[in-house]
Amino acid sequence: MKMISVLLALALGACAQLNHEAAPETAIAAEHEIYLVRHAEKQTGDNPALTDEGKTRANTLADLLSDKGLTEIYSTDYKRTLQTAAPMAERTRLEVQLYDASDLEAFAEVLKAKRGVILVVGHSNTTPPLAAALGGAPGTPIDESTEYDRLYVIDLTGVEPVSRIDRFGVRYQAAE
Repeated sequence: MKMISVLLALALGACAQLNHEAAPETAIAAEHEIYLVRHAEKQTGDNPALTDEGKTRANTLADLLSDKGLTEIYSTDYKRTLQTAAPMAERTRLEVQLYDASDLEAFAEVLKAKRGVILVVGHSNTTPPLAAALGGAPGTPIDESTEYDRLYVIDLTGVEPVSRIDRFGVRYQAAE
């Protein structure tokens, strides 16, 4: 009888260990959060690069998201968006993947089908519609000339999307 008790205790211990090890993997696999941002402050001209203030904001974004466990980074193929994504890509050693902002509904379906924590860098006229296509609140239109600090957080882990709009970095104020 004692031998059966010992074997039963060992079997229960092994099952508990297996369940303990499997739980974190399940939790990680189920996480599905998407961060959307407009590119940081830009210079003028065709396909402009970031300003010094924009580079600072891009680094602030990387600081903010560095502990989120990013699994993918997407950007449009413009200097300002790629430079906004670059500090995060360097920290995570993730390759920035390009997406076509001309078909946001299709891109939203691609993002919905994935799992993980994803950063998408876009533009003032693409980020709110992409948020809406993902089931999030688009918010008011982004002010093209001054608003670079809006961060959409859309959690697709549950049955229904949960979204919020945060702010990050020092808000740029145009001289009056």
